[in-house]
Amino acid sequence: MPPKGKVGTKGQKQIYEENKTTLQFYTKIVLAANLIYILVRMVWMWESFNVSCWLLLSLAVLIYFCCLSFMAKMAKATFNTNGSLVDGGMDLNSESGTAEHIKDVILVTVIVQVLSIFSNYFWLFWLIVPGAAFYYLWTNILAPWFFAPAPEIDEKKQKKMERKMQRRF
Repeated sequence: MPPKGKVGTKGQKQIYEENKTTLQFYTKIVLAANLIYILVRMVWMWESFNVSCWLLLSLAVLIYFCCLSFMAKMAKATFNTNGSLVDGGMDLNSESGTAEHIKDVILVTVIVQVLSIFSNYFWLFWLIVPGAAFYYLWTNILAPWFFAPAPEIDEKKQKKMERKMQRRF
């Protein structure tokens, strides 16, 4: 049975603390994935490490950097002159929103990078990200716009438009 009453809201201090731990958590995941990849792929499997591996690793690091920087900017807190918290930043742990998609991109990249230790073909799973982006774009923006029903015109306006069209021809 769902809880009764108003849903509790988070305070700015709680958002600030949770954002700090979320950023630390995702930074540790990224560092662990890179460490595993570098140790296994570059040390033990050096003979199969070629230019495409370097490029894909560089792209993964760039994606990590961009995503973590974007999350840090979203979570940037504001303090007043005496050092007390004014705004805890945007909540990175909200159920929906941009932060959730950024975290998904990080997790997909981590999974793809770790799986690519076994085969370079696992890098192709990265195509899930633009596929999901297109799906969200289609279902939330494009399809409702393309397939929206035409606005209904009442009888009076219809007759007026017909007279106007007859005058033109």
